[in-house]
Amino acid sequence: MTEVVPSSALSEVSLRLLCHDDIDTVKHLCGDWFPIEYPDSWYRDITSNKKFFSLAATYRGAIVGMIVAEIKNRTKIHKEDGDILASSFSVDTQVAYILSLGVVKEFRKHGIGSLLLESLKDHISTTAQDHCKAIYLHVLTTNNTAINFYENRDFRQHHYLPYYYSIR
Repeated sequence: MTEVVPSSALSEVSLRLLCHDDIDTVKHLCGDWFPIEYPDSWYRDITSNKKFFSLAATYRGAIVGMIVAEIKNRTKIHKEDGDILASSFSVDTQVAYILSLGVVKEFRKHGIGSLLLESLKDHISTTAQDHCKAIYLHVLTTNNTAINFYENRDFRQHHYLPYYYSIR
């Protein structure tokens, strides 16, 4: 996609859940955005399994951004992230893990990433019944754009995980 995006693009963006028909498009976008390869099963899961919050931002019918998150019980957190919440939180406390958030290059800096992130926060506040106490994610240390995006939205670096990703 190489069109010039008008400054009013955000007003034309619609949000919808990802579906099975989006798999090829999402694979292509993830290939452009992320230096890791997801297995085919991941794409099937995020477009069909209700445990994922998978939202697409569309502009004139085309997907221009997406967020995929999993809201899970804190007991399901991977070991390396286990201290994301203090142990004083009850075992039924939930956390939201952002697996991916991306926006097509031409559409960046138009508020679409913020819209997707706010939609996740709204979803959590209406469905998690106040049990979700944290949102977390992993970002490559070299991805300063993403780090700045999240820090500007009150996310804080919790810790550094060397060799967390297998980069292609």
